[in-house]
Amino acid sequence: MGLVAGELERRGIATVALQLLRLAAEKVRPPRALLLPFPHGYPLERPNDPPAQRRVLRRALELCEAAEGPPPVLAEWPD
Repeated sequence: MGLVAGELERRGIATVALQLLRLAAEKVRPPRALLLPFPHGYPLERPNDPPAQRRVLRRALELCEAAEGPPPVLAEWPD
């Protein structure tokens, strides 16, 4: 997905990757990535928990809006 994100960014579409593996994000270097500590298969945290899932999505959107400087931007999950 990081390579696709890079191509989308070159075409003017902002992206944020939800990454569960820091090493993968460091190697692929998507333009923006939110590094998440959740188990594999659960990038939006717990299933059937819309408030928790909204927190992840809000943080990803904030990263997309606030990210300054040259890519890649790797942000840690704050919780």
